[in-house]
Amino acid sequence: MEKKINVKYCILLPIVLLVTVFLWCAPKEIFGSLGDVLTVTQQRTIAIFAFAALMWIFEIVPNWVTSLMVIVGSLLTISSKSIGFLKVTGDDSLFVPYTELMRSFADPVVMLFLGGFVLAIVASKYGMDVTMARLLLKPFGKKPKFVLLGVLIVISIFSMFMSNTATAAMFLAFLAPVFASLPDTDAKGKVGIALAIPIAANVGGIGTPIGTPPNATAVGNLDSLAGITIGFSDWAFRMIPFVIVMILIAWVLLTFFYPFNSKEIVLEIKKDDHKKTYKDYVAWITFGATILLWMTEQLHGISSNIVALIPLVVYTATGVFGKEDIKEINWEVLWLVAGGFALGYALDKTGLAKALITSIDFNAMSIIVVFVVAGLICYLLSNFISNSATAALLIPIMIAIGKGLLESGNAEAFQAFGGQQGLSVFVAVCASVAMCLPISTPPNAIAASTGLVETKDMTKVGLIVGIIGLVLGFFWVTKFFPFA
Repeated sequence: MEKKINVKYCILLPIVLLVTVFLWCAPKEIFGSLGDVLTVTQQRTIAIFAFAALMWIFEIVPNWVTSLMVIVGSLLTISSKSIGFLKVTGDDSLFVPYTELMRSFADPVVMLFLGGFVLAIVASKYGMDVTMARLLLKPFGKKPKFVLLGVLIVISIFSMFMSNTATAAMFLAFLAPVFASLPDTDAKGKVGIALAIPIAANVGGIGTPIGTPPNATAVGNLDSLAGITIGFSDWAFRMIPFVIVMILIAWVLLTFFYPFNSKEIVLEIKKDDHKKTYKDYVAWITFGATILLWMTEQLHGISSNIVALIPLVVYTATGVFGKEDIKEINWEVLWLVAGGFALGYALDKTGLAKALITSIDFNAMSIIVVFVVAGLICYLLSNFISNSATAALLIPIMIAIGKGLLESGNAEAFQAFGGQQGLSVFVAVCASVAMCLPISTPPNAIAASTGLVETKDMTKVGLIVGIIGLVLGFFWVTKFFPFA
């Protein structure tokens, strides 16, 4: 262990710092055409981005510590309240409002996490987790590899109709007894089940227009900017089979990399001799009501982030969740997620993300190259900033590029690949399959909160699933979306 620590601090850390300083101080010419429009704060953001990415990948310090360093570093160097001598440009408009970075600690998704952790703690405290896990996984038997398949299928179905973050938070509670039922000798199997949470939540959301924000962004922008309407059934009929294929591929990968030693998973429900009190009923009713509200968000319009705070209020007000329970909340994960959001705000508010995209001349490329470059940009950005923000930034630009292609000599070839709808839907898919790091998506962070998954595991499986998703998504979308 000592040797490992020395390698991290004596070799990897100096490399990270050298890369960061180089990107911070380097002449703009090294950034190519981007250098012509690069501002001071954008160059500093590139350096911060590289620092965060390398620190998260190498895990030189705990990931949540890196997140805190990103937030504080951004506040000191690129915010409107940064260190005085660093504001050498004299143009305050180049700097990010410091409140944008500070609010990353209380982002709505962070609040959803908080509510999800409270539900998980209460579910364990009152025995709800074992009961629900047995009910949902019973059709898949007791063999671990089929229980894993059940986890993937059930989570992906839920994620088609409710927030993938809410789905992951909910199943974190349900799967606690599954982890507990596996012995310590089955550590790999536990990792496989933990990784199934984000994979199924992220991939499952692709199945319907309401499954994940990038889908809704694609549908909405196609309608308003291109006059192309994609109905719920149009999308679901084409993309649910894609989800099924991806889930089966993920199942094969997880069982290959993380095989089980145990022959079966038995979820024992301990005999409950204690007399039921009002707290038991409050716990169950509130839990059920929260899930119902999450699943029917499209009907009542209350954001899943707001819904997540309802059980927090009810449980604390009724004494179901007390001050001792607060200590069980995984604050490290909340800070980890906050750091990811702060980095996303920095990329967005400094204009760096848009500058990166607009510096590329898509009109000079062949149709296939346009798809490939757009998909890779979306995939890379989505691994570090919100997939919703990435899609919101990219899809309108892709539609504008698509209009140009339709007016060029490549119009017929572009339409053969699905045209504007094919390009937009493909970008939405690329946003959803980006899941290499704990900060890539909230479901990834939830998997990390189990304490079972190391970043290298998430990166390995996430990269393979992502590459398969990109390649399969390209062929799938360009085959099935030239329909309008």
